[in-house]
Amino acid sequence: MFKLKPLSKEAIPAALEKATCYRYLNEPAEAESICLDILEIEARNQQALITLILALTDQFERDLSKPFPKAREAVQRLTDDYCRIYYRGIICERRAKVHFERSGPGSGHLAYDWFRQAMEAYEKAIDRRLAGNADAILRWNACARVIMNNSDLVPADQETGEQMLE
Repeated sequence: MFKLKPLSKEAIPAALEKATCYRYLNEPAEAESICLDILEIEARNQQALITLILALTDQFERDLSKPFPKAREAVQRLTDDYCRIYYRGIICERRAKVHFERSGPGSGHLAYDWFRQAMEAYEKAIDRRLAGNADAILRWNACARVIMNNSDLVPADQETGEQMLE
């Protein structure tokens, strides 16, 4: 195996900027790698953890099996209660969108359940937000609109569309 080369503490601000740029360039694995390098030096760096969570959720479209548990683990390392709840909502919302976009059998039910979990997290975050912070409200409203505008997004105990032929 290789021994990874450590960053210096002085390199962390520029590395955080690079991680953000890689996310914007749709290269989330590179952003993830940079965040992991930062967290090796500053394990509690909150901005690196948030960027890592977002980079991992950016990878959900390709594969849920590896980035999903990593994102859930990273969110537990956030020290602010609001952030922990809000980013838990982000993880659920992004997972919901993956299920919704796959549109296979049962995907509408799965997506609905994940959207609802996201909305529950956002509701809790709204109660803990600082004055003037509307992020959780905006995310809750976005989830609600997706559900309201798509008749296939219903709980598993409700039927949608045509029955499958036997």
